[in-house]
Amino acid sequence: MSSENSSIGDAVSGRGEGASNEDEDLYYIPERRPSLDLGPAPMDTSHWHFVDQALSPAESYGSLNSDDPEEKEDEEGSSTRVQLERAESFSSCYSIDSNDCEKIILREKSRDDTAEPSNKLELIQDPDEIKHPSLTLKFTFTALCDTLKKLQMDEFSTFKWKLWTHFPQPFSGSQSMDIVDLVDRLLETFGCEKSVVITRTVLVTMSKSKLAEFLQTLCTKNEIRYELRTALKMKFAEELIMEGETVPLDDIYTDLCISSAADNGPNIEHEIMKIDKLNTKRTPDKLLSLAETLSQEMLNSCYPRLMFLHGVAGSGKSMFVKKLVLDWALERSHQHFSFIFPLALRELKQFESSEISLEEIIWTLYPETKRLKIESLKSEDNALFIFDGLDEYTEEFDFAQTEIHSDSSSRVSLNINLVNILRGRLLSSSMCLVTTRPQVNPFAPWDAHYDELEVCGFSDASKDEYFKKRFKDPNQAATVIQYVKSLKSLHIMCHLPLVCTLVANECQRIFRETRSVAKLPRSLTYMYTKLLLTLVRQLRKTRAPDLLSPEAEQNFLLELGKLAFTMLEKGQFKIISTDWPESIAEEAVVRSGLCTQYTITPYVLFYEDMVSFIHPTVQEYMAALYAYLTSRNQEKNIFDVKPKFSMYPKGHKIMDLYKAAMEKSLQSQDGKLDMFLRFLFGMACKTNQELLHPFLKSPAKAGDLTRDCVSLIKKVKEPSASSNLQRCLEELEM
Repeated sequence: MSSENSSIGDAVSGRGEGASNEDEDLYYIPERRPSLDLGPAPMDTSHWHFVDQALSPAESYGSLNSDDPEEKEDEEGSSTRVQLERAESFSSCYSIDSNDCEKIILREKSRDDTAEPSNKLELIQDPDEIKHPSLTLKFTFTALCDTLKKLQMDEFSTFKWKLWTHFPQPFSGSQSMDIVDLVDRLLETFGCEKSVVITRTVLVTMSKSKLAEFLQTLCTKNEIRYELRTALKMKFAEELIMEGETVPLDDIYTDLCISSAADNGPNIEHEIMKIDKLNTKRTPDKLLSLAETLSQEMLNSCYPRLMFLHGVAGSGKSMFVKKLVLDWALERSHQHFSFIFPLALRELKQFESSEISLEEIIWTLYPETKRLKIESLKSEDNALFIFDGLDEYTEEFDFAQTEIHSDSSSRVSLNINLVNILRGRLLSSSMCLVTTRPQVNPFAPWDAHYDELEVCGFSDASKDEYFKKRFKDPNQAATVIQYVKSLKSLHIMCHLPLVCTLVANECQRIFRETRSVAKLPRSLTYMYTKLLLTLVRQLRKTRAPDLLSPEAEQNFLLELGKLAFTMLEKGQFKIISTDWPESIAEEAVVRSGLCTQYTITPYVLFYEDMVSFIHPTVQEYMAALYAYLTSRNQEKNIFDVKPKFSMYPKGHKIMDLYKAAMEKSLQSQDGKLDMFLRFLFGMACKTNQELLHPFLKSPAKAGDLTRDCVSLIKKVKEPSASSNLQRCLEELEM
C-alpha cells in the first residue's frame, strides 16, 4: 500500500495498476463504467477475466513451501497427508455483473458439485437395518443431542472436524455450530437412520465406543417402547360394560375424584339421617385429576418410589389404571415415564406355583420387551410398574421372615418378589404404584417409605356425565339421569362407578326389551341386591382361593347382618377394629368388599383403626337382609316380639316380623329404621325374592307375601310416616 491513510479500495485499485503481467492473469478488477447501459445491444463480455478458485488450505500451504510441480504431486499422492476440502466460496457460486450494478446471479450446481465425501466414511452398520416406525424425527433429534452433550468441549470439536473431513460441503462451517445446529444439519442432510449410524461411526473412530453404545441403547429402548405402547393400546382400548359387549374406553371413561391423602373414610351422605363427619384427616388434602396424579411435579415433591392407591370396592381403581396406561400409550399424558408396565395381580397368579424372576414375568406378559433388561432401567429412565389389585393376592406377606431379594433377573417365588417390591428392595430405582382395597393386615412393613392416594369415586357432575356417555341416545340418557335423581339414596350410591354400571346395565336391558322409553323400576332394594350379588359372588372369585359353600355363605351374611343391625339400633355407623369379629373381618373388608377399614384421629397424636360398611345404606340393607333371612330360614323374629295372638296362618309368620319392624320404625323419632324398613319391605317383592333365592332354604309364595305387606302398610294412618310408607309401597312395586 502507498500510504497508511489509503483505503482498502484504494489499495486494491493500486494493486491493479501496478501489478505485473503475471498478476494480471490471476486478478482482474473491472473498470468502473460511467453509466449503466440499458440499450438493446448485447452486453460485451469479451474483456471479462475470471478469478481462479482458491486452493484448499493444504494445497496453499504446499505451494508456499515448494515450487516444484513434481514434489507437489508426490505430496498429493501421499497416503499420510490430510487433504482439506472447503465448501464452494462465494465467488464460485456467484458472478458479478460487468455493469457493476451489484447484481448477484446464482449459479446452478452440476452433479459434480453434490456432497460427496472426499474421505469416505465406512459405516459400522447399514442404515436400512435400523429402520423402525419408532425412529421419528423428534426422537432422533433428542437422542443425538443427548448423546453429543456427553462429549467434552474439545471432544465435540473433534467430532465436528471429523464430520467436516468426511462431508465437507454440508459441514463447511461446522466449527461454529452448537449441538442443536449440528444435529439439525445432520438430519437435514442424511435423515434419521443414516444420521444415527454416522454419529455412532464417528464416535467409534474417536474411541468413544461406550457413547456409541449409549446411542444404540436409546434407539433399542425406543423401539421396545413403541412396541409396548402398541400392545397396551390393543389391551386397554376396549372396556367390557356388559357380558359380550365392549365399548372404547375413551368413550365411557369419566373423571374420578382422586384424593391426595388416604383414610378419608366412607361416603356418609344419607337421605334421611345426618351422620357426623368422621375425623380421619391428619392433614388437609386436595382432589387430583388423572393428569395430575403421578405427574412430574408430584413426583418431584414426593421422595418415596412406592405409592399406594386405595379405594373401596367398586370405586374405580382398575378403571383409573386402565385410563392412565392408555393415555401414556397414546402419548397424551405421563410422558415423563419411559416405560409403564401394568401387572394385574389376577394375571400374576399363574406364576404362584413356580419360581420365576420379575424380568421373566414381564417378558411373559409383554413379549415385546424381551430385549429389555429390567436391571438396565435406571432412575433416569423413570419406569412405572403398576400392580393392580393387591387385595386379590391370597398369600400372606411375611415381612419379618421373607428373605431379602433385590435382583430382578434371579428366580424366586412370586411371594418373595412381591414382598421385596413392597419393602422397596426390588425395583428401587423405578416408581411402583399399587392399587388395593383397604387391608385388614399390613400391606407394607412398618419401616417402609411410601405415599398414599385414595380413589373416592364420582362427583355429582361425573355421575351425569357417565350416563350421558353410556347412552348415546340423549333421550335415554336424560331418562336415566332423571330416574336416578328421583331415588335420592340411589343417586348418592352412584358415587361408586360400580353402582353406576349396574344401573346403566339394568336400564339398557329394559330399553332393549321394550324398544321404547319404558318405566324404570322404583325398587331401591333391587339395585342393592344386585350390588350384593356382584360383590359377594362375582368379584369375590378373584380374591378367595375357594368359593364359599352355600351354608358358609349364609352364615357369613347372617353374622355380618347381625352386626349391622346391632350397630343400627345403637345409632352406630363405625366400630373400632379390635371390636370387629375376627371371623368375618377378612371376608367383609377384603374379599367381599362390603366393609372398609381406615384410621381416624380423635385426639392429637392418637390414632384408631375403624371398620364400617362402604356406605350407611349398605349397613341398613345388610340389617334388613339379616332380619329377612333369619325369619325365612330359621323362623325367628329378630325383634323377639311374641304377640298374644297371630292373625297370620302357620308357615307365614314372617308377617309378624314386618308388623314388629313397622312398629319399631314408627316409634323411632330420628328415622334410623326408615331405610331398614324400606329394604325389608322391598325383599317381599317377587323380583327381589327371585334374586335372593340362592340364600333361602325354602321358597315362599311371593304373591301372598307381597299382598299381605301392602295390606299391612295401608292400615297405618300415621301422618308423619306417610312419606316413608309410600316409599315402602314403591319397593313392593305397588
